[in-house]
Amino acid sequence: MSKASLAAIAAYCDRTLRTRDITDYDRAANGLQVANAGGVSRIVAAVDASLATVKLAVGAEADLLIVHHGLFWQVRQPWTGPNYTLLRLLIENDVAVYSSHLPLDAHPTLGNNALLCGALGLKRLKPFFLTKNRFIGFQSATGISRTELARRLERATGAPAVLIPGGNEHCRRIGVVSGGAGEHLEQAAAEGVDTFVTGEGPHSTFARAEELGLNVFYGGHYATETFGVKALAAEISKKFRAPWSFIEHPTGL
Repeated sequence: MSKASLAAIAAYCDRTLRTRDITDYDRAANGLQVANAGGVSRIVAAVDASLATVKLAVGAEADLLIVHHGLFWQVRQPWTGPNYTLLRLLIENDVAVYSSHLPLDAHPTLGNNALLCGALGLKRLKPFFLTKNRFIGFQSATGISRTELARRLERATGAPAVLIPGGNEHCRRIGVVSGGAGEHLEQAAAEGVDTFVTGEGPHSTFARAEELGLNVFYGGHYATETFGVKALAAEISKKFRAPWSFIEHPTGL
């Protein structure tokens, strides 16, 4: 079986996601994080790059792992114990790793936030949630009850959401940012939404949401960030004719 070029795939992802143009957190290291011998015949996508997902990628006989949270968020040296095992598995099984964080959050068609908005039935999207000098989320002026929004969010993520009912039962302007944006409720309120959908947040945000008069939905950090890697893997699969699959390894958080 002929293999697609890893270099061509990585370059395509960088162009599509505008990886070089979008500022991220210092340790995100967006782009190709681990190379292989140069070819790709099978792709797997996962939310996180971890020892567990690398083992699953190897089990799936993949040679490219696409993730949202890459390998370098935390200090990994020394390369002993689980770090050594992870590195050895990647090298011995010729598995490359491509990671995209904020560029994948922000993408207007492949991104976590655009796709989550679509799954919630939100339309006429406008930019929302300025981060690193760029809007990464979307907001929608709409009319929907909290009950209906909770039902849609559960259907989209496959898990019940946590609701902080700080605002009115009837939602009129909804902002969506996947992942761990719950600690930034003040910013969401300042940008004009009355309802904020994100992944998770600290305990203290319950009282803060009440004080701000803001409805907050926590749909799960993991659950709200499965959308982008699936879409990106499907896009690459279509263009480069390599099969793909998604690795389920939910954190419950």
